[in-house]
Order: sequence, then C-alpha cells, then structure tokens
Amino acid sequence: MPQSILVSLDGTVLDPDAPFLCADDLAVVRGDGIFETLLIRDGWARCVSLHLQRLARSAAMLELPEPDADEWRFAIEVATEAWVEQAGESAEGLLRLVYSRGRESAPAGTEAAGGPTAFLTVGAVADRAAAARSKGVSVVTLDRGYSIDVAGDAPWQLLGAKTLSYASNMAALRHAADNGYDDVIYTSSEGAVLEGPRSTVVAVMGKTLVTPPVEIGILPGTTQVATFALAAEEGWDTETRMLRPADLLESDSVWLVSSVTLAARVTALNGHPLTASESAGEFVELVDRAVSADRP
Repeated sequence: MPQSILVSLDGTVLDPDAPFLCADDLAVVRGDGIFETLLIRDGWARCVSLHLQRLARSAAMLELPEPDADEWRFAIEVATEAWVEQAGESAEGLLRLVYSRGRESAPAGTEAAGGPTAFLTVGAVADRAAAARSKGVSVVTLDRGYSIDVAGDAPWQLLGAKTLSYASNMAALRHAADNGYDDVIYTSSEGAVLEGPRSTVVAVMGKTLVTPPVEIGILPGTTQVATFALAAEEGWDTETRMLRPADLLESDSVWLVSSVTLAARVTALNGHPLTASESAGEFVELVDRAVSADRP
C-alpha cells in the first residue's frame, strides 16, 4: 500500500506522519471548512477546473477568503507528481483539497492568527470504489428531514456547499450498511430525490439523462456536470428536473455518479431490483471520457 502524501498550499511535500494541524484548528473542532475530492488516474488529476470552481463557490458560501486558483492548481500538480513517483502512473489516487477557517485561538501576532488552513492529501482509492464500479450498489432512500425550500429560505444551512461537516452523511451510510444496503439516496420531506451522501443521482431514460436541480439544496456534482456537457455534444438529451423514487424505478438505469467512484449503477432501490438496460455500458464509457476532457 503506497504511503499517504501531504502537501501544503505552497507546494511543499511534508512528512505525512509528522504533526501538521493544530488541535484548535476549526476544521477539527467545528468542521468549519470545505473540501474537494479528485481522482488521480493515469498520472493526472481529473476535472481540476470544475473542482476549483466548486471550491470557490463553497468558500463564498462560508465567507472564507477566496481561494487562489493558481496556488491550488500548482499544489495539485505537485501532489499528483509525488503520488505518481511513489505509486506509479497506473495507481489511482484519491486527492483531497482541504480549506478551513484556521485556528480558533492562534497567538496574537503570529503568522497563523486569523488565517485559513489549506493543505492537500493523496491516498489510495478505497476498494469499495472499484467494487461499486464493477458490481453496482444496492440503495435505500432516507428522509433528509427538510423541504426543498430550505436552501433558499435558510442559506445558513449551507446546503450545496461541500463542507467538512460530514458526520450526518457518515451516519446515514452506517445506517444503510447496518440494514444490508451499500449506499443511500436522500429524499426531501416532500419525497423528492436529492442526492447521495457522496454522489449525484442520474437517471437514464432512453437517450435522456436526468438529474435533480441544485436549487433544491444539493451539491453541484462535478462528474455529473462534465458528463452532461459531453452527452449534449454527442446527441443525448439532458434534463435537470425534480425526480421521485417512482421515477427511478421506471428508468432504464439509475446511477450514483461521483469524482472517485465515477459511475456506480443502482442495482436495487429499497429492495426492488433494477435491471440494467443495454445502454448501461454506454453510460459508463461516457462518464469515463467526460472526466478526461479537462486534461491540464
């Protein structure tokens, strides 16, 4: 197993086993920060521009200083090169960008006082990602406990920002696993399909790809955006509209799309088997090519 890699925003490769974060960093004590997760494949990081755009969007929602895209891009290059040098070009890597509000009580006058914390890590892609790609996932729908109006009515809820506060998402995944499921699709209090804890929902209906609108309080999916852009160029119809679980059951196929797993087909929803259509392989290939379109 390759060793994890830690890189500071200035591009310095650090010892991953040496202390780095202060104990009072707000990333640790409050989850007050944001992150992005990229896939390193065949020696380069995928969809960098889309991830940096989303990082900036999340930062604005949390009122963090605007990330310097050039700084982050340089650090991504350094981290990717370090991973390839260590693990080899054929080894997939999970590259995480972390940006927090910084220390809660940094000593007055120190360089750290009042400043954000920013760093990158790279590690091996979990085995579950490869299994989800090849075998698909069984999914349970769980009520997220809020209306689709919350995103507009309560912006302080930070719906649609990729924050470090992921405890409820991890709890949902544990609940699913305890009940024999691989993953989760959240629904609103009205029963609308939202998203997965770490994925975007895409339904394939003939030659049309459908995903829920971000305005109802979900994270804009970078892989979904890239896939829909390529699909539109190649003659697919793409739609962003409300979906219900019944719509998923009637689709040709349903997918959980994400940056690292890429495309995981939903094989069962709430215990109801979902068969794969003939276009399933075509969709997987479309996603693979879409995340290759933003090569630096």
